[in-house]
Amino acid sequence: MKINANELRKGNVIEQEGNLFAILDANHVSPGKGSAFVQVVMRNLKTGLKKDDKFRSGESVERVRIDEEDLQYLFGDDTTLTFMNPETYDQIIVPAELLGEKVAFLQDGMICRVALYEGTGISVQLPQQVVLELVEADPVVKGQTASSSYKPGKLENGLRILVPPHVEAGVKLVVATEDCSYVERFKG
Repeated sequence: MKINANELRKGNVIEQEGNLFAILDANHVSPGKGSAFVQVVMRNLKTGLKKDDKFRSGESVERVRIDEEDLQYLFGDDTTLTFMNPETYDQIIVPAELLGEKVAFLQDGMICRVALYEGTGISVQLPQQVVLELVEADPVVKGQTASSSYKPGKLENGLRILVPPHVEAGVKLVVATEDCSYVERFKG
């Protein structure tokens, strides 16, 4: 669907040069001299690379329709991940590279938000937090204060994380998937 560049907003997905781009930021600029334009920062949904671009105010761009669904993670390998719609039982296979390192956070049965373009998965959004067990933790260094220092640890999925000195191996932790950071001990 063609839209005017002035209508571009954060979150829109456009097609340009055969690639899909998610708009991360759009600013309307009216310079003192010359014509107005829209300055955008966008991310290529296939490669993940960011790109800055300008569109003239009257220029039209191709906005694409993206469907988002909550799908259940079933299984995966090095190259693909399989998700299922829990209502229709339809399965969708997406490339594992869409998640990169964050693929380690996937757990059987986890519900993820998958963006689909013409039935093909183009992005996967994990839950904000997951519960994982700390399998390795360095011993506390004498003299460390609890408020200012963290020690390295290893999660059950193999990722390394910094945890407070009082946390020992064998404890379940709540971990933020965005930056692999410690949130709190799991209370459950």
